[in-house]
Parts: sequence; C-alpha cells; structure tokens
Amino acid sequence: MKQGTQAIVTLGVASVFALSVGISTVWANEPGYGHGGGGGHSSMGGYGAGMKHSGTGQLIRHLLKHEQQLGLTAEQVTKLKEMQLNLDKTRIKTEADIQVAEREVKALTDEDKSDLGAIEAKLKESHGLQVGLRMVSIKAKRDVLALLTPEQRAKEKTEHDKVLQQHKEGGKGYGNPHGGAMTNPHMGGDAAKPAPPSGTYVQ
Repeated sequence: MKQGTQAIVTLGVASVFALSVGISTVWANEPGYGHGGGGGHSSMGGYGAGMKHSGTGQLIRHLLKHEQQLGLTAEQVTKLKEMQLNLDKTRIKTEADIQVAEREVKALTDEDKSDLGAIEAKLKESHGLQVGLRMVSIKAKRDVLALLTPEQRAKEKTEHDKVLQQHKEGGKGYGNPHGGAMTNPHMGGDAAKPAPPSGTYVQ
C-alpha cells in the first residue's frame, strides 16, 4: 500500500514538472512569431520563459514596428496597441494563476496522506489554465490578421521573409534580428528548444 502511494505521489511530482515545462512552450509553440532568444525567466520564477515573447505578441510588435512600410492606418495602430495590452494583461494574470496552482500541487504531493482526488483536481486546474492561455493566443492572432487588408498581409509576409533571408545569407540561419531563433509565422512551430524553467518544483 505504501509503495502504491509513493508511486502516485511520484507521478504527481512528475506531472508538475511536465506542466512547468509545458507552460514555457505554450506561447512559443503557438503558430506565429517565436522569440526563441527568450529562454530566460520572468520575474515570476521562470514560468514566463516562453510566454514573455509570445508568437502573437511578437507579431503585433513586428506590425507596429513596420507600420509605415505596411501602410497601417491610425485606427489599425490604435487597435493593435489595444490588442497588445489586453493580451499582456491576460498573460500576466494567467501565468500567476498557473504558478499558484502548481505550487498547491507541490504542497499536496509533499504529503503522503493528501487526498488523491484533490491532487488530480489541482493538476486538471493547472492544465486547464494552460489550454485557456493558448486558446487566447490563437484567437488573438486571428483577430490581428483579420485587422489587416489582403495587401497588408502580403506586405507583412514579404517583409518577414526578407528578414529571414537576410539572416540566412549572413550565415545565421533563420534568426531573429534581435538575437535568438525565430519561426516563420506562416508555418507554425518553434525553432527554439525550450529549457525547463528555473524554480521548477521537483525534488
């Protein structure tokens, strides 16, 4: 009986680790601009490693940086900035909720006699937050692209491909002009392999 309990607790701790690593890739794996140079950790104990430079957030920054080349209107710029703010607010709040949920999982798995149903419920809560966070990012990207005209979307793709080609010819491969790996926003996936966040609750 004791061995069975220890096995379940070990599984719970392993799940916490898996969730921690998964959180760092929620944004990085989302189809869009990846800022693989992140790899660093946020002030929230490392849980924002991949979130800080989300694909959608990076896409918005790219559009605003090249607003003149893309021919963005003042109204489009205002809406993009509003989307960026809302996305950041949601990310910050959800990251905090995920960190709290995982800390509670750690506390439960530290106790051999803690209720297994409570552990499972808390794991599902953390996972649900991750799924919700990714869905927010995916929806936001669609909203951003829907804001652009077909001509602007074509210009955006051309501008992005140009940057990728310049860095490829420079011997840096598909790189981010600010350093680190960059994914193609029209292909999906992430070029950077995420590192486990610091402060992961694994004994």
